[in-house]
Amino acid sequence: MGKVLLTGTMRCEAHEIETVLALMAKHERLSQAEPGCLQFELWQDELDPCSFHVSEVFRSERDFEFHQDRTHSSDWGRVTRHMTRDFTKSEA
Repeated sequence: MGKVLLTGTMRCEAHEIETVLALMAKHERLSQAEPGCLQFELWQDELDPCSFHVSEVFRSERDFEFHQDRTHSSDWGRVTRHMTRDFTKSEA
């Protein structure tokens, strides 16, 4: 099994932007430090401040699943779980 790639966009409501921004750097730092994380980038769209883009690459499906489990139980996961996501997952 190869690398796992995830790209896409998460959308929040305008009143949630500051909360997302307050948690974003920690979420990115923790994700980048995970075993098997080869790339993790998260950024706010310059034209649509309610949109946040992500690009992730993990060494294996197991590493990606670890990331998903950690994320769901984190502050980031609790605050953003209701937000709309349009992600594409693939293997390389």
